[in-house]
Amino acid sequence: MARTGTKPRAQYRCSECAHLTAKWVGRCPECGTWGSVEEVTVLTPVTGSRPGHCAVAPSSPAVPISSIAPGATRHFPTGVGELDRVLGGGVVPGSVTLLAGDPGVGKSTLLLEVAHRWARAGRRALYLSGEESAGQIRMRAERTRCTHDEVYLAAESDLHTALAHIDAVRPSLVVVDSVQTMSTTEADGVPGGVTQVRAVTTALTMAAKTSGVAMILVGHVTKDGAIAGPRSLEHLVDVVLHFEGDRTSTLRMVRGVKNRFGAADEVGCFLLHDNGIECVSDPSGLFRDQRPIPVSGTAITVTVDGKRPLIGEVQALVGSPTGGTPRRAVSGIDASRAAMITAVLEKRAGLQLGTKDVYLSTVGGMRLTDPSADLAVALAIASSCADLPVPPAAVAIGEVGLAGDLRRVTGMDRRLAEAARLGFTVAVVPPGVATVPAGIRAVPADNILAALQVLRRISDNTANTAGFTGRT
Repeated sequence: MARTGTKPRAQYRCSECAHLTAKWVGRCPECGTWGSVEEVTVLTPVTGSRPGHCAVAPSSPAVPISSIAPGATRHFPTGVGELDRVLGGGVVPGSVTLLAGDPGVGKSTLLLEVAHRWARAGRRALYLSGEESAGQIRMRAERTRCTHDEVYLAAESDLHTALAHIDAVRPSLVVVDSVQTMSTTEADGVPGGVTQVRAVTTALTMAAKTSGVAMILVGHVTKDGAIAGPRSLEHLVDVVLHFEGDRTSTLRMVRGVKNRFGAADEVGCFLLHDNGIECVSDPSGLFRDQRPIPVSGTAITVTVDGKRPLIGEVQALVGSPTGGTPRRAVSGIDASRAAMITAVLEKRAGLQLGTKDVYLSTVGGMRLTDPSADLAVALAIASSCADLPVPPAAVAIGEVGLAGDLRRVTGMDRRLAEAARLGFTVAVVPPGVATVPAGIRAVPADNILAALQVLRRISDNTANTAGFTGRT
């Protein structure tokens, strides 16, 4: 007689790589992650003699993709322009967005501002907090002037009670701060554990899809900067955003990592103040030091973060060592890449840097990871070594190779357009740039030595610029 149904059996699965083992182990044998293996129930089908007898009729028939209205789901602006830029225009009804960042970076302040502007547009928002009481949130709302009658607050860490609040308030936007503090009795483990975070996120995602409410989840990060919890957490949600910022600076940046409804490489800039958070629609001025007269050791470049071109300033200081060993210190620039550029300058341009201290830094807390900043780093070092300023109206864009050659970078048209918009008139670039916007002149250079010679020719102080290169 044929048997039907399923028979449960226990197995153990790694939450990071989904590797299955027959027994529990402390460390996954596949990916080597500690504490990620947990028990799961696997249903083993026991089939009968008739094939396909376990098929279940679908609740709704499949339809052609062309029959689905393209405007059925669209973006609704949050009112915070820089966040809408990263989201692709706003939040989508029924979507789940995960915003992760370091403690104290301003996640709660930003999302309270989002809820306030959402309510000002005539829509209802619900702020669920498992970390603060309603009174604490009220105090921050008064400080940041984010009080509105259509913003509802609830201090709740139980998942089922939170879902009941959503059903009772019936908002169009829900903020959960944070997903690691929520817990449910239907899953094992402690709040914030792998099992609890996955169960809570799955339930909140299901609630968002069935009710059509836009949901924003706050996520914690580990000391390495990764989102805390299982890796599957990022797969469950629709949008993943990282909120970044240095405690010593007011600059904050929201960076898109995953976006099912738009581009995933956008970045938004903010300034965090005591009385709230402010959008910065034109952040190029934040990364450039304003001074009345040019000084040596500085060079301007145009980097691209996501799709946004940003003006950045590199500062260098070359001096005699106070001790026996020369020092190399960098801030905001990759140390290994700075060491490579220093070696190229010594070998290909004849600069004597092996016995000198070299200090490199960026302005405004900017991090230059784009290879297009290589040429600006090289010119800043050469300018400080010769104690001669780079022309203030010039920008330098290009990647430096080990042979001293200059290589083209992507998005050159956008970079030059941004430089021309901010008043720069000369751009030292690698050869082969086809499109040059009006108002700026592109001067090509094949290698780093040629770039230094170009700057010598266009410098305002042409009489004393021979010190740019050791071979001149």
